Amino acid sequence: MICSAENLVKNYGADPVLDHVSLVINEKEKWGIVGVNGAGKSTLLRLIAGLETADEGSVTLVPGKRISCLVQQPQLDPHKTILETVLESAEKKDEVQEYEAKSILTQLKMSDFTQTVGTCSGGQRRRVALACALIRPCDLLILDEPTNHLDQQMILWLEKRLMKSNKAMLMVTHDRYFLDRVTNAILEVEQGQVYAYHTHYSGFLQLKAQREEMARASERKRLVYLRKEAQWIQRGAMARSTKSRERIERFEKLSAIERIQDPDSLKLGSLSSRLGNTTIEIRNLSKAIHGQPLIHDFSYIVRRHERLGIIGPNGCGKSTLMKLLVGQLQPDAGEIVIGETVRIGYFSQELEEMDPDQRIIDYVRSIGEVIETPDGEVTAAQMLQRFLFSPKQQWQPIGKCSGGQKRRLGLLGILMKAPNVLLLDEPTNDLDIPTLMLLEEYLDDFAGAALSVSHDRYFLDRTCDRLLIYEGEGRLSFSNLSYTDYLEQQAAAEPTKPRETTVRNKPKVNRLTYMEKKELEAIEVQLPQLEDQLQSLDDKLSQTTDYALLKQLGQQRDALVNELEDKTERWMELSEKQS
Repeated sequence: MICSAENLVKNYGADPVLDHVSLVINEKEKWGIVGVNGAGKSTLLRLIAGLETADEGSVTLVPGKRISCLVQQPQLDPHKTILETVLESAEKKDEVQEYEAKSILTQLKMSDFTQTVGTCSGGQRRRVALACALIRPCDLLILDEPTNHLDQQMILWLEKRLMKSNKAMLMVTHDRYFLDRVTNAILEVEQGQVYAYHTHYSGFLQLKAQREEMARASERKRLVYLRKEAQWIQRGAMARSTKSRERIERFEKLSAIERIQDPDSLKLGSLSSRLGNTTIEIRNLSKAIHGQPLIHDFSYIVRRHERLGIIGPNGCGKSTLMKLLVGQLQPDAGEIVIGETVRIGYFSQELEEMDPDQRIIDYVRSIGEVIETPDGEVTAAQMLQRFLFSPKQQWQPIGKCSGGQKRRLGLLGILMKAPNVLLLDEPTNDLDIPTLMLLEEYLDDFAGAALSVSHDRYFLDRTCDRLLIYEGEGRLSFSNLSYTDYLEQQAAAEPTKPRETTVRNKPKVNRLTYMEKKELEAIEVQLPQLEDQLQSLDDKLSQTTDYALLKQLGQQRDALVNELEDKTERWMELSEKQS
């Protein structure tokens, strides 16, 4: 064992963020922490790292064991050079440690070792802090969103380094491929509790589905019991005996339990306005920043149902293209023609300015009290709940939200305005996995065009059917490969690199055939119907005393259970293939 946490409680308001949470971290365990923004993931990391103190409970570090930690907002001395800053974290400041520090910084594309921290951008400071965490001697490495502000080459290098490391790890990341390849255990933080799964991310998804199904089964039984007890109370049962009082108290206790939210109801209907024949036309576009050409003589017409992933190293000009499209920057040459019916929704890397005193519900109501969706009218409160804000959270001021919650709220505000062209600049930064899954489902049904700048392999594989590639010196090219296949092709085309640098064992993204997609859609309709039929049979069985009818209903139930199991298994196969 390296460290343990016992009965941790942490409050930031009326409800505890963490409610009597316990965890043990052993040698060589690599834990990935998942959960919605604001659930307490970063709080748990800071408590274990000793950067915060719990309101109750304790964290015990085995004597002699050491922790190295990367936080979301690192505090670095602005007057020191990046090399001095990293060497301060090293155990010894000899030639070997200096070589290691320079090697890590070079891999993170920080080659000017004399640059002072104060002149670094926010992303560069994060990379310096990551280098400090990696070089610091430790038994437990704690990383909070380590892939943020890293381009694809850096992510693959970091992934390989962590995979080969024997250190215990505890990390929060939204990169699902990274999570699947690096970790060997998953910790889910949900409503103040933690659930441990000793498996990789893919295995966690299956076990979580089983846990939720068991929870839904318990919920069905609870509702059946409450319905019967309500009928008993309505018949005039009086609490004149101890037995009656106990029965009423049990009924009231079970009634007070908050009903489990069905994950299917969290799907956000795709909102978009009509898009005409003319979308966005880019004509002979050129742009340079500080004399460096980022885009040179580029022409392109955005298709009405475009799903374009924009890729390239940091600083190559991806965000510049986005800002040109929305008019925040002007081109040096060429022009951009925007169609009359085009309504652009721009989700930028910079967090939208929000009034910290405004309540979350009021922010959404300022956009619209009632929103028209494909499923009918939805109120502001319902939209927030679909976007993973609980009824209690909706009434808290925006200033109390985490950075990820603010990003999620800003994304919801953009989608509610029903754009027909979406420009997403690094949408996976600071968004939790449930929100990313929600956005991916939204894009599945989105009737307009979507252009996404991202380094997230899973997100690009899942949402894009074409790539726009920055090749340097202002040159851009296209590829119809998936992002994973493109990376593998690039790795195979580099003979000077050792064979082991080729991306291998990457979860393959298999596209469903047309018939499989139709089958999956049909099963998703059939499963709730089968569950309702099963519940109806259980109700009949509980109310029947006739032996012949019991036998008949029992046979029907067995057949229904077998059908439900077969459909569920097939659904899991198709869902895994689709994802």
